[in-house]
Amino acid sequence: MELGTINKDKIRINAIAPGFFLTEQNRNILRNEDGTLSPRAEKIIEHTPVGRLGKPEEIVSTAIWLCSDASQFVTGTIVPVDGGFSKFSGV
Repeated sequence: MELGTINKDKIRINAIAPGFFLTEQNRNILRNEDGTLSPRAEKIIEHTPVGRLGKPEEIVSTAIWLCSDASQFVTGTIVPVDGGFSKFSGV
């Protein structure tokens, strides 16, 4: 296919850079058996300006936005969804 035949306005390349989210996959390292935060989770939250772990729906809403016409002029970017962790922690 020649480049001239590609509908370039329909192609967007973006990514989501997630922070720390409490999910079934990492629950055992972020919560103690009694449900309190583990030392690791406390350290993460200490370096997260929002002051908490993320909620899965916060990633979903960002993905929906990137797939919608609301972001049709957004391309070539990485959207951090991390409560400010990457800016505050020096990552």
